[in-house]
Amino acid sequence: NPTWRQLESALAELEGAAQALAFGSGMAAITAVLRVLAKPGTTLVVPADGYYQVRQYATEYLGPQGVTVITAPATRMCEASADADVVLAESPANPGLDVVDLYRLATECRRRGATLVVDNTTATPLGQQPLSLGADVVVASATKALSGHSDLIAGYVAGSHPELMAAVARERLLSGAILGPLEAWLVLRSLGTAGLRFERQCQNAAALAVMLHSHPAVPR
Repeated sequence: NPTWRQLESALAELEGAAQALAFGSGMAAITAVLRVLAKPGTTLVVPADGYYQVRQYATEYLGPQGVTVITAPATRMCEASADADVVLAESPANPGLDVVDLYRLATECRRRGATLVVDNTTATPLGQQPLSLGADVVVASATKALSGHSDLIAGYVAGSHPELMAAVARERLLSGAILGPLEAWLVLRSLGTAGLRFERQCQNAAALAVMLHSHPAVPR
C-alpha cells in the first residue's frame, strides 16, 4: 500500500533507521520482534517497571517456549543484562519515568553479543534516537504521544540490520499484525504536528515541574 510505504519512510527518517515497519499496535510490533529474537534456550531481559503486557507476554508465552525471562527495573537494566541474549529496555519507563543509560547498556550488550531492543514510545523519536546510542532495533506504540489525537492504534519497528528487519517483516506477514491504510494515513497526518506538540508538551512539563518544586506541600 503506498500510504504504508510513505509512513514507514517517515518513521525510518525520524528514528534515524534504514527501514521501518508499521504494525497494527505497539504490542504487535514488540511481540513480533520478541518472537524473532527470543528463541528457545535464549535469555531475555524485560523491564520490571515498564509496560505491563510486555512483561506478561514474556512470562506467559515466551517462558513456556523455553525462553529464560529475567525482569529488571530501569535502574538495574545494565546489571541484569550480564548473561542475556536479548535485552528489551523501555526508557523512560512507563509509568515511573526512570531513564536507562542507553549508551552504556548498548555498549554492554555489544561487548557480550546481546541484541538490544529499545521501546521508544514515551520519548518518541523527537525526544531520543536509541539507534544512534547503539540500540539494534527500536519498537514503539504510535498510538500515544506520536499520534496524539486518540483516534488510532498503531505501532512500528525501526532498524538498520537488513536480516533482522527482513525477519520481522516476515513475522508480520505470517502473523497478520498489519496496520490498516486509513490508520497509516492518520499517523501521517499526526506527524505533521508532532514537532509542535512535542515542544509544547516539554514546555508545559517544565513549567509544572518548576511549580511543584517550589510548592510547600511537595516534599520531593
